[in-house]
Amino acid sequence: MIEIYADKELEIYFSETPHIDVRYLLPWQDKKEQENIIKFPFENKKEFKVYIVDIETMEDYTLTVEKGYCWDGATIPRFLWSLIGSKTDNSFLIPSCIHDILCNNHDLVCGDRNLSSRVFKALLLASGVSKFKAQTMYLAVDNFQRLCGWHENK
Repeated sequence: MIEIYADKELEIYFSETPHIDVRYLLPWQDKKEQENIIKFPFENKKEFKVYIVDIETMEDYTLTVEKGYCWDGATIPRFLWSLIGSKTDNSFLIPSCIHDILCNNHDLVCGDRNLSSRVFKALLLASGVSKFKAQTMYLAVDNFQRLCGWHENK
């Protein structure tokens, strides 16, 4: 197991080092496949597990990032790219992958929206993102999730 992040509130481990590729448009792909690649340009090439320990609640969670999982990167509006960075920034890829899985599968963290946002922030910090950017992105995703209807189940 590889320790990715640990502090007094949260620990995150990966079973393997992730392998992410960019998917490219190719002339022989049909229109539907090309649209899918445009929408979700990143692909996980090697299955790995993510272990999350919430120190505050002493709960632990496990999720699997399947080989072939595709996502769109970090959702950052273009007008903020000069301040935060673009959605394709390498340091955002793994955090956005894990966060997208949690957002699409609330049950993986027992509906705990705040935990999914904290995991995102922790993975950003572990990827070398500055505290300012990580905090800004954390607040943005947590508030966006709340506005989109993900309310705490706890």
